Amino acid sequence: MLRLLHEPTATAVLLTAPVAVPLAMAGVHALARVRAVSAGARPPGGKAAGAPVRAGVTAGPADTAPAAVRGPAPGTDSGTAPGPVRGQAPGPDSGTAPGPDSGTAPGPHSGTEPGTAPPAAPAPAPPPPGAGASRPADRLGLVSPLAVIACGAVLAAGLGDDEAVTAYDGLLRADALTVWLLLVVGAVALIACATAPSYLAGERTAGHADARSTAVFHALVQAFLAAMGLAVITANLGVLWVAVEATTIVTAFLVGHRNTRSSVEAAWKYVVICSAGIALAFLGTVLVYYAARQAGVPEAYALDWPTLVDRADRLDPAVTRLGIALVILGFGAKAGLVPLHAWLPDAHSQAPAPVSALMSGVLLSVAFTAILRYRSIADAALGTGYTRALLTGMALLTLVLAAALLLAQRDYKRMLAYSSMEHMGLISLGAAIGTPLARAALLLHIAGHGLAKAVAFCASGHILHLTGTTRIGRVRGLLARAPVLGAALGLAVAALLGFPPFSLFASELGIVRAGFAAGMGWAVSVALLLVLIAFAALALRTSRMVLGPAPAAPAAPATPGDDPPTGTKWPLVLGLAACAALGIATGPLTDLLHDAARTIGGR
Repeated sequence: MLRLLHEPTATAVLLTAPVAVPLAMAGVHALARVRAVSAGARPPGGKAAGAPVRAGVTAGPADTAPAAVRGPAPGTDSGTAPGPVRGQAPGPDSGTAPGPDSGTAPGPHSGTEPGTAPPAAPAPAPPPPGAGASRPADRLGLVSPLAVIACGAVLAAGLGDDEAVTAYDGLLRADALTVWLLLVVGAVALIACATAPSYLAGERTAGHADARSTAVFHALVQAFLAAMGLAVITANLGVLWVAVEATTIVTAFLVGHRNTRSSVEAAWKYVVICSAGIALAFLGTVLVYYAARQAGVPEAYALDWPTLVDRADRLDPAVTRLGIALVILGFGAKAGLVPLHAWLPDAHSQAPAPVSALMSGVLLSVAFTAILRYRSIADAALGTGYTRALLTGMALLTLVLAAALLLAQRDYKRMLAYSSMEHMGLISLGAAIGTPLARAALLLHIAGHGLAKAVAFCASGHILHLTGTTRIGRVRGLLARAPVLGAALGLAVAALLGFPPFSLFASELGIVRAGFAAGMGWAVSVALLLVLIAFAALALRTSRMVLGPAPAAPAAPATPGDDPPTGTKWPLVLGLAACAALGIATGPLTDLLHDAARTIGGR
């Protein structure tokens, strides 16, 4: 294996494949869309897939359903911004008129006032034969995650202690941190892409997708994976910025994929806020480049990360201080950290469930990895105090906001989004502590959070198809109605809450121990109090959804078909099993984890 890594051609293939394979798969799905267009495929209702929402149309339940249906059909999102349904009086947890929560699943006209007859409307046209079935082309999405995992496994087996391999004159570089993130990205993408076919089948059955929109979805997801792979594997900080910006462009179309008023609004909000953050990161990158050139670093290596770490002591402190602050704020926007965090709950709640799994599970972590790279430069140039103060402040503010908003949350997808903010706050706190134990713990936390959040979001997509709502108050008795689905959501949230044996228990314990040992007990104590508040909010709301008897309404009987198909069950089980295995022992990944922690510790 070591001999293989020292062969230039083999190394180039291993470092190129995490980007090239997803791009190739994106091209395959793009060709599928061209064929669908040439075949004259039309989505239900006669509108072209991806047609813009007309300005001036009043948002309401009808915005998320086929044109012939007034009121959200099962398998659709609410189509409105979180909160009470427009034109109705707010009620507890339900978004309907005041009154006790019935605990029943909504019927086809659940958006109307209780006690009123639903408006007359013709029945929707039945879906075409096979519309709800998984298509063989959908499974092509598994090729890219498996290729990323395979490349990461080969690199992990061949890299020695603190060793790195490069290709293309150092443009692409794999060290222990790169390999760890490749494995995490591949594992989370495998869960998301394996559950995507059944999710899209539900969308087709409900009349919200056709062959063209499905092909566009797959092509964009593959391009998204390629951009994240490039961000992880490049050694050039300029290319890193380009790759992170590319994720913004691609995921903006994925957030607005359903083409409702709420999803388009969330996509624009995502683009505007993240573009502002990326602009700050660009200015910071330019300042670091300027400081490197003034320090005598050759132009070709002025943004090369290993070179900057080695020569960080020569950088101008004033310029570097300003550049690092802008970089942390900029990439912190993509990581969901305060103050540029407002895009995250809207984007995660409106995006298709597999996309939310990728965005929450790995996109936030990939963006934060950019901060970790810059932190090693800043610590060598300015000392550890500067970045510690910045990251601690952002971590605690993010935890405060996440805990407060979780207390008032009534939408389970937004609840999972605010949970992502909470965990990114913990990861930021671990980076602020900066000791070897804290660095190893935060990397383990990245892996555990990615796996658990991927399972939770993918399960939430099937819950949406099953119940027709994202309202927590309208979902009851999941364990009784769909045992596998209810167990998957319950265990995923238990993992996010830090219950053993899941890896987040070990990683949070490591961060706490490292914080007290480093003299940051005050920050860790405040963080623990905020995490406890978030714990209570998540546990209470999830238990309401999962536990209790199945709804007794005739519109939502318990049937064997309520659970997702077998092809969707195994990714959920696999993700939970991997998260639990990492909590018990990292096994062959132990050395890789500690090497990755040393990589971001500077030199």
